[in-house]
Amino acid sequence: MTDALGPTPAAAAGAAFSRGRPTGVLVLADGKAFFGHGFGATGEAVAEVCFNTAMTGYQEILTDPSYAGQIVCFTFPHIGNVGTNPEDLEARTPAVRGLVVKADVTEPSSYRNVQHLADWLKARGIVGLSGIDTRRLARLIRENGMPNGVIAHDPEGRFDIDALAARARAWSGLEGLDLAKEVTTRQSYGWTETPWAWDKGTGTREGAPRFKVVAMDFGIKSNILRELAGIGADLVVVPADASADDILSHRPDGIFLSNGPGDPAATGAYAVPAIRALIEAGKPVFGICLGHQMLALAAGGRTKKMAQGHHGANHPVKDVATGKVEITSMNHGFTVDAASLPANVRESHVSLFDGSNCGIAWTDKPVFGVQYHPEASPGPHDSHYLFQRFAALMEQHRG
Repeated sequence: MTDALGPTPAAAAGAAFSRGRPTGVLVLADGKAFFGHGFGATGEAVAEVCFNTAMTGYQEILTDPSYAGQIVCFTFPHIGNVGTNPEDLEARTPAVRGLVVKADVTEPSSYRNVQHLADWLKARGIVGLSGIDTRRLARLIRENGMPNGVIAHDPEGRFDIDALAARARAWSGLEGLDLAKEVTTRQSYGWTETPWAWDKGTGTREGAPRFKVVAMDFGIKSNILRELAGIGADLVVVPADASADDILSHRPDGIFLSNGPGDPAATGAYAVPAIRALIEAGKPVFGICLGHQMLALAAGGRTKKMAQGHHGANHPVKDVATGKVEITSMNHGFTVDAASLPANVRESHVSLFDGSNCGIAWTDKPVFGVQYHPEASPGPHDSHYLFQRFAALMEQHRG
């Protein structure tokens, strides 16, 4: 049997049974069930279900703290084929709640492999599911938005579908949820590691630093810190709830606002007052993703939930001032309402997929933010220039 989105749950279950008893399942809040093979950790996890279209960089995606509260379905079928290694981590402790893939994970084939993806997931308590029709799931999300769901793995194949669906319905969802407090650092720390280079790995910042930068950690990715160290920044990373006085006590040349998960408005309840004070202090400020959304809220703008979100490494973004198009890496489920921005904040970048806001810049202060990931981990390098732009602002406004 099939429906408008492909095989029905019953047909999917039959396909899984044809290869042996299903050991994994994804159950959505409306009761749709996708049966397959569980791998990684056993157990259950409830979260919002999204899809990511990237063809590479699955380990970086799985360790991006912005995926807290989410189950990621990869549309690219071959995930896990290069294994895992300690160099491609974006955070020490992954916050993603589950992984869904089409093909069963094969033995890794890469000279950089250290551990099989299934073992890596198991060691970190992350449930994986393979063997489902990921095209059907992606189409469902495209047409109906990102649903709540429960991913479950039981080697004995014991699943109470009605109970799992009820659990998915009972979960609050991401709107109104402050997840930055769950992934932020608990105490300040320094950072000196520089970007990775082929066959050399990551390096360490050498010589005297050019700038002092304080980064507010809402769920910061390691490669952002590497890029900042790469422009010569002496970095201090502070918790998401750090006060403006705490941040300014470091006498920074610039302030960075990081990416992160959850509802921007919920995190902004405590972060926006500090950010407004930092902007008024006249320091250059650069925000990425959630940090970009925090800047918009600090300006008096609004954010709103997206139906599907933007998750992938091939998103075209237009620079409004120059007309240049950049291919970017994205991961966000909320967006800035450009119509809500005040007169002194212009829209600097827009998505060519749906016209949503992808960048803002103050006309009277050295402050800007983008809704995509110029650190490109994973993804193209078209937007690396933004770190140099931040460096130029700090040089211009130093002292």
